[in-house]
Amino acid sequence: MPLRLVFMGTPDFAAATLAAVAASGHEIAAVYTRAPKPAGRGMALKASPVAQVAERLSVPIFTPKTLRTEEARVAFRAHQAEAAVVVAYGLILPQPILDAVPLGCFNLHASLLPRWRGAAPINRAVMAGDAVSGVTVMKMDEGLDTGPVAMGARVAIGADMTAGELHDALAPLGADLMVQALAALEQGSIRLTPQSERGVTYAAKVDKAETRVDWSKLWRQVHDHCRGLSPFPGAWFAMADGTRVKALRTTRGEGSGPPGTVLDDRLTVACRDGAVRLLEVQRAGRQPMKTEEFLRGTPLAPGARLA
Repeated sequence: MPLRLVFMGTPDFAAATLAAVAASGHEIAAVYTRAPKPAGRGMALKASPVAQVAERLSVPIFTPKTLRTEEARVAFRAHQAEAAVVVAYGLILPQPILDAVPLGCFNLHASLLPRWRGAAPINRAVMAGDAVSGVTVMKMDEGLDTGPVAMGARVAIGADMTAGELHDALAPLGADLMVQALAALEQGSIRLTPQSERGVTYAAKVDKAETRVDWSKLWRQVHDHCRGLSPFPGAWFAMADGTRVKALRTTRGEGSGPPGTVLDDRLTVACRDGAVRLLEVQRAGRQPMKTEEFLRGTPLAPGARLA
C-alpha cells in the first residue's frame, strides 16, 4: 500500500524529490515549506519551489515559523501520516515531531554522510576539492545529520565542476534514491546502518566574509574556492577601480607572477604557485558573461593587478 506522507522542504533541490515521490504513487497529506518571500525587482511575494510543486499537486501547504510549539505539534499529528520526507527544509525538527509519525522521518542529504553534515554540503565539497560526492537517505534523530543511513548514491566531481553543476547532478539522483527508500519502507525491508564516527566533517553555511578571492593561495585552492561558490553567492575580486567581479567559472591557467597579476589577454591570473584562468565572470549588477565578452568592454592588459 502507498504510504501517507508529510513532505518538508524548500528549495529546487527539494522540489525535485517532492515531484518524484508524488509521481511514485504515495499520498502527500501535507507539505511544509518556507513562507513566501519578496523577490525580483518588484519585490512581490514568491512561493518557494516546493510550494509551487505542492500547488500543482493540490496538496495543503503549511509554513510555520517554528515546530517547537504545542500548536505546531498538534497540527502535525493531525495529518495522520505514516512517515515524513525531509529535504533542505530549513527548520529543526524537535523530538515530538520526529516521534509523531510511526515509521519515522527520512531525510535526503546532499553528501555521503558522515562527510559534510550541515547546511552547505554541496558548496563545501567542491570548495574542499573533493573528487566524489553523493546523496544519502537517513532516518532522522535529534542530532545534526547523525541518524542511521538507509541508502546512498555516489557521483564524481569533475575537475572544473561548479557547485551549481553538482547540485543539478545530485537533485535527480537524490529524488530517485528517496523513491527507492520509500519503496523499501513500504515493503518493510528498509535496512538502517549507524553512521561511522570516522570521517565526520561539517558543512557550515557559507558566510559573505569568506567569498572574496585570495590570489595568494595555491592555484588549486583559488580554483576550488571559485567553483565551490558558483553560481551563488559567487567568489569575487576587485579591479583597480574597485569594481567587484564574480569569478563564476575557472580552470587551471599557465604562467606565473606576483599573486593577483593578469598574465595574458585571456584573463589568466597568477596565484601563489601557478595561475587560474577565468572562463566566466559577472560584474556587479550585470548578467554572467564569457570572459571574451567581458574583456571587450573591460580591457585588462597583462600586468594589471586584481585584489
